Amino acid sequence: MPDPNGFLRYDRRLPARRPVPVRIMDWREVYPPAGEELTREQATRCMDCGIPFCHDGCPLGNRIPDWNDLVRTGGWDAAVESLHATNNFPEFTGRLCPAPCEAACVLGLGGQQPVTIKQVEVEIADAAAARGGLRPQPAPAPTGRSVAVVGSGPAGLAAAQQLARAGHAVTVYERDDALGGLLRYGIPDFKLEKRHVDRRLAQLAAEGVRFRTGVDVGVDVTAEQLRAEHDAVLLACGALQGRDTPETPGRALRGVHQAMAHLVAANRVVAAAGEGQPALATLPDGTPIDAAGKHVVIIGGGDTAADCLGVAHRQGAAGVHQLDLYPEPPADRDAARDPWPTWPWVLRSYPAHEEGGDRVFAVAVQEFVDDGTGQVRAVRIAEVTVEKVDGRRIVTALPGSEREIPADLVLLAIGFEGTEDQPLLAQLGVTRNGRGAVDARPDWQTGADGVFVAGDMHRGASLIVWAIAEGRAAAAAIHAYLGGVGTLPAPVDPARQPLAAR
Repeated sequence: MPDPNGFLRYDRRLPARRPVPVRIMDWREVYPPAGEELTREQATRCMDCGIPFCHDGCPLGNRIPDWNDLVRTGGWDAAVESLHATNNFPEFTGRLCPAPCEAACVLGLGGQQPVTIKQVEVEIADAAAARGGLRPQPAPAPTGRSVAVVGSGPAGLAAAQQLARAGHAVTVYERDDALGGLLRYGIPDFKLEKRHVDRRLAQLAAEGVRFRTGVDVGVDVTAEQLRAEHDAVLLACGALQGRDTPETPGRALRGVHQAMAHLVAANRVVAAAGEGQPALATLPDGTPIDAAGKHVVIIGGGDTAADCLGVAHRQGAAGVHQLDLYPEPPADRDAARDPWPTWPWVLRSYPAHEEGGDRVFAVAVQEFVDDGTGQVRAVRIAEVTVEKVDGRRIVTALPGSEREIPADLVLLAIGFEGTEDQPLLAQLGVTRNGRGAVDARPDWQTGADGVFVAGDMHRGASLIVWAIAEGRAAAAAIHAYLGGVGTLPAPVDPARQPLAAR
């Protein structure tokens, strides 16, 4: 039984972040470990509600009250088992997920601060790793069936692990030179040090998963070859087609780039440094994309924009402005707009924001200004209002509000338009829908028999918990398709959506 007074005795507390002047000098994670005492204290705040809405806030269906109480009572080994029962990679989600489970915590309904669910989660996972608790779980016997997983992000890796543990021969194909998808080259190390990814990859390899890197499926290996070698195919290629603004004057100027190009280049530099190799932050064609000494403008207000902000600080930017089309959100939930337990529209400040930079709300770029040589020197912005009319977004600039912000480097972090158009899709006879995603039937198959899809490639750019949940669910469908014995966990179906007010 939980401590019925825990939430009354303890306030919500997180471990103190590393000091800003120290952490911007390196790429290590912002948060130090919380320690056992603080973690146990915070787990004690969980009430083990009669109806735990945190379960519904998380698509994985994590057994949050169970492992909170196990931590409270010192049952760390059992907490690890409970955590891994629903989540293949809790050390990833505990670091990267914005925690819709916390938004659905019942304490939030009562005017209290929600339980620090993701912090407890990451502490359980890290403690397990420290004690050698990520031991491989190979299948007792092979099934003789083979599955190809295209893409090594969280959806692909979760599916690969589930299928390998069920006895299927799994090969993961990755076009990059290293595994992990966005976990590897999209997420900065100050949010997720890559040793966590490497540890899980070692576990998967020991469970029998084969990895082939540097293979662009559809180019280096055709769909016909893939289908000839495997009994089923899972597409988990992500949603990396960045949204652009080609109609904005000056978009073609040098120095205006997609945000993901900046993040990938920076991650490659950090990876090379870890291997003792010198490297520069450049695009594939050699164009520099480093913020050092530059005035940087980041367009967008989400996670990707915040990641670029933290990278710019560590690269030594002269100054950074982050522009958001929408007005500044409120500090607290507006119950009329976003009733509990839905995900609220509130002002979210990331660790990168306390490191510096200026946030500017309710503005839109009118022009990227040329310095006369084809290089951007500024962005011209205007204050705007945004309204929805018949489902369409109408942006109106306020007359007389235009001004310029100096800019040597502009990064577009305005979202994604779905999965990339690639030869593999045409070869398989699979098409993208109007959102740039790939539709799935109720059994997670695409329009091509034996070809499944999961993660951002199916859902569109979303949260890591949704990617893992879809990877697990697709693995269950593939296992059934291959005639596997028993069933695998399937936390979501293809039509599942986040909690929302009707």
